[in-house]
Order: sequence, then structure tokens, then C-alpha cells
Amino acid sequence: MKLGDAFFNWLQMHIVSEARPSDEAAKETLDFFALILVEDHGISKLEVLSIEDPMKVWIGYEQEGEYHKHCFDRESVEKLLDDINSNPIYNNQ
Repeated sequence: MKLGDAFFNWLQMHIVSEARPSDEAAKETLDFFALILVEDHGISKLEVLSIEDPMKVWIGYEQEGEYHKHCFDRESVEKLLDDINSNPIYNNQ
């Protein structure tokens, strides 16, 4: 999996997990993408830096001893949560 895709998937699942803390499937999927980032791409110290910007979500991470930041379009990374919330079969929490 490409690094950008792994970050995007991890961030989507992070947002879902934060919004749905009792959703074990979301937590397991978040852990899966975190493992890919660590094992396949050597990422450490991965964190969400800012969700305050109405248009972007920023993450920070370390790779090969260097710290980096990357931003994602808020609407894109929140789409999965929106889709889950709009589907009644997932809203019995």
C-alpha cells in the first residue's frame, strides 16, 4: 500500500474511532492501518495535529528520524464517518 493511501485510511479510521469509541471494528481497522504505517513505511510518532481548520486536517509523524507534517482535505477524510452515520444499520450504538 502506498504511504499516502495508508495515511488517508488511518486518518479516516482515526476520525471514525474518535466519533464512535465503542465501535470495536473501527478500532481494529485503525490498528491495522497503524501497523502498515509502522512496518511497511517506518512511521513513528503518528498524531493528528489539528482538526480545527474547517478545510484541512493535519497529521504529524516521524520517518527515518525526521519529523514531517501532511494535510488532508477535511471533507474527504470525514466522508467515511458521514457514510456510516447516514446508514441506519450502523447507528444502533
